Amino acid sequence: MSEILNSAIQSVQKSKAAWCRFITGNDTGTTGSHQAGFYIPKCASELLFDKPGVKGENKEKFVQIKWQDDFTTDSRMIYYGKATRNEYRVTRFGRNFPFLQDDNVGDLLILAKFTEEDYAGYVLSSDGDIDEFFATFNLAPGETNQLIDIDGIAKPNEIIAKLLQEFASRFNSFPDTRQMALGARDCFNEAFRVDVDALKSHPDDILLHWVDTEYDLFKCMEEKVYADVISKPFQSLDDFVKMANEVLNRRKSRAGKSLEHHLACIFSNNELVFEEQAITEDNKKPDFLFPNAECYHNLLFPADDLVVLGAKTTCKDRWRQVLTEADRVDAKYLFTLQQGISKNQLREMHDSHLTLVVPHQYISSFPQDYQSEISDLSGFIRMVKEKQEGLPKFYS
Repeated sequence: MSEILNSAIQSVQKSKAAWCRFITGNDTGTTGSHQAGFYIPKCASELLFDKPGVKGENKEKFVQIKWQDDFTTDSRMIYYGKATRNEYRVTRFGRNFPFLQDDNVGDLLILAKFTEEDYAGYVLSSDGDIDEFFATFNLAPGETNQLIDIDGIAKPNEIIAKLLQEFASRFNSFPDTRQMALGARDCFNEAFRVDVDALKSHPDDILLHWVDTEYDLFKCMEEKVYADVISKPFQSLDDFVKMANEVLNRRKSRAGKSLEHHLACIFSNNELVFEEQAITEDNKKPDFLFPNAECYHNLLFPADDLVVLGAKTTCKDRWRQVLTEADRVDAKYLFTLQQGISKNQLREMHDSHLTLVVPHQYISSFPQDYQSEISDLSGFIRMVKEKQEGLPKFYS
């Protein structure tokens, strides 16, 4: 899910009224009959005014519309009711308004009303974003140009909370880490209508959502499994410490393995060839080896086309482990959810030919001098895909 799409969905859900329709050639002037601003149908009049316009009178108001969470226009909302006219429009977007170009024909225009003077506007261009917006609000493409039924649609966050509880209800004890990770992904993907295209276009965003969702799912499981235990007094301090350690150890164990499971799902859906825990020298097992152990141990396979990736939720003390896991590969990669590492450690990583891979949103938390050396997940996937597309297909 793109950031703009996510913002558009949230704005519509929080708004007093919201409306969408496709931008047409009349809007941009492509058809030769350029109109003044965007036409709003009468059925959506409450998007503009608290009361419908009265025939025989014009009325207007001036509002601020924040577009794409980026810039604001001082626009006018007007009802033309005099003479033969009987229509609503939103006008005055400024000379450099970017969404009235020929390339915008077919884009989805969304307006959300927060107060009588404050609005949010979004323009979605990609088919995937438009399809996901429609799915979120249960709209068919032919049901645009009308108010969006906000109250009648279950919110994704409400849906996901219900799905998490349903998952937890199927177990009396903790499922294994693979089941937990899969359950979290299924819950999030169903609630937010995530498809393969989204996994290819926005892997960084979705991975973080999966991690967060699994954390919420794990809390649901803890509340269920330990409900009886914590409702009764402990017989001794040793019993209390034993239970506390059990909870803590399970949390730590789950976090590391779940990250690997989520990354594997991302890689599979991006059609990468890889092997988890492949055996290299001295029974070492890197988290991910691209393409696989067979290619690694085939000395005819180019070493430059092998890629090793470690996966660690935090890495300040453990990043050196990755360096020893595959002797044939000089340059290695490490995916982490760590937000920020010192310059000294980043310098050591650079000198050791280790490249950090982090979610795109986290790059800005690292020292600016080293940000260009850090890859996001999308960039890592592109790099591996380029290597694999140029190789003979003797692996599978």
